[in-house]
Amino acid sequence: MALLEILHHPDPRLREMAQPVENFGADLQALIADMFETMYDAPGVGLAATQVGIPLRVAVMDCGGEGASEPMVMINPEIEFLDAPEVVDEGCLSVPEVADRVKRHPRVRLHAVDRDGKPYELEADGLLAQCIQHETDHLDGKLYIDHLSSLKRERLLKRQRKLRQSA
Repeated sequence: MALLEILHHPDPRLREMAQPVENFGADLQALIADMFETMYDAPGVGLAATQVGIPLRVAVMDCGGEGASEPMVMINPEIEFLDAPEVVDEGCLSVPEVADRVKRHPRVRLHAVDRDGKPYELEADGLLAQCIQHETDHLDGKLYIDHLSSLKRERLLKRQRKLRQSA
């Protein structure tokens, strides 16, 4: 296993649309293991392959007691929203040191494939639902800051630049 470099905004690779996974062989298994190691080291609760410069529709998550009894892998995800969106606090490993409030659906139904290529369906709520939406956004080339107004986004990025300069 190896730690991968997490890309930071404004790296253009974060805006790439990830491609569906078709090969579930040893290379994918190694990538998943490396992504888990990188996510835990960061530390974070989710990581999409696009965040480490690999444009594949793969994400790993570990939300602890929030509906996931163990770390999970979602490949080629599709989401159904089951409730109206609510405002939640959110941050991102690719936009470090800052966070803001965005709208996310509190309950979702996930259709995905596991690391072995087996389809599964899952209803999630709370942090897991938020994480599924966040990581799926990454796979679609979006960041959580895209859910902010342009004024709020600029203020957040300005605050991030100041924090980086003072560090």
